[in-house]
Amino acid sequence: MTLLDSWTRGEHTADGTTYPTYRKGSGPGVVIIHEIPGLTPSVIGFAEEVVAAGFTVVLPHLFGTPEAPVGPKSMLSTFPKVCVSREFTTMATGRTSPIAGWLRSLARSLHEELGGPGVGALGMCFTGGFALAMMVDTSVAAPVLAQPSLPFPVGRKRAADLNLSPEDLAVVKERAAGGCAVLGLRYEKDVATGTRFETLTREIGDAFIRVDFPGRGHSTLTEHRQQEGVDRVLEFFGDKLR
Repeated sequence: MTLLDSWTRGEHTADGTTYPTYRKGSGPGVVIIHEIPGLTPSVIGFAEEVVAAGFTVVLPHLFGTPEAPVGPKSMLSTFPKVCVSREFTTMATGRTSPIAGWLRSLARSLHEELGGPGVGALGMCFTGGFALAMMVDTSVAAPVLAQPSLPFPVGRKRAADLNLSPEDLAVVKERAAGGCAVLGLRYEKDVATGTRFETLTREIGDAFIRVDFPGRGHSTLTEHRQQEGVDRVLEFFGDKLR
C-alpha cells in the first residue's frame, strides 16, 4: 500500500491546462501545494495532519514523481524542468507566475463545492508565494506562505520581490486591508526566502502574521519540521475557515 492509496485521484482543468490532484478528508477546503521535488512522503504526511484536523485537502501534482523522497536523484530530475517551465516565474521581478491562474481556479471550484467563508491555500519553498497569488481570488480566505523562495534571491531586488505583478499586489493589499490575514513561516537564517518577509510587513502591515524560527533550516513543515509551525497553520485554518 502506497502513501496516496487512501487519497482520491482526480484532475482539474483551467484555461486549457490540466494537472492531476489528490483529495482526502471532510470539512473546509485547503489546497496544499508541494515543494520541490514534488509530493514527497513528508509533504503527504503533513497533508494527512491537516486532514486529521478536520479539513478537505486537495494536493495538486504539479511536477516530480509522487511519493519519491527528497534526495539528489529526485532534485536533479525535477529542478531543471521547473526552472525552464513557462508556468513558473523564477527570476523575473514584478510578475505573477502563470500557474497562479490554474491554482485560483482550483480554489474557486473547491469553495463553490464546499461553501463556507473560503478555502485555505498553502505553498512551500518554490511554491510558497503561490498562496499569496491565490489570495487575489476571494475564494481564498487563509493563505499560508511556508519559506517562499521565488524569484530566486539573486541580488537585492529579487530577494525582496513577492512574485506578484503590480496589479495582483494591489489586490492583495486591498484584501489584507479588508481583513484577510496572511500567515508566513520561515527560518530566520534561510537565505532562500530573501527579504520578502520584510516586504510583506511593509506592504500589508499587521495583516501579515510572521513566524520566524531560529537557525538555518528551510522546510518548516516537512523536512525541517517545526511542530509549532504545524500547530500555527492548523490554528490559522481553523480560525479563518470555520
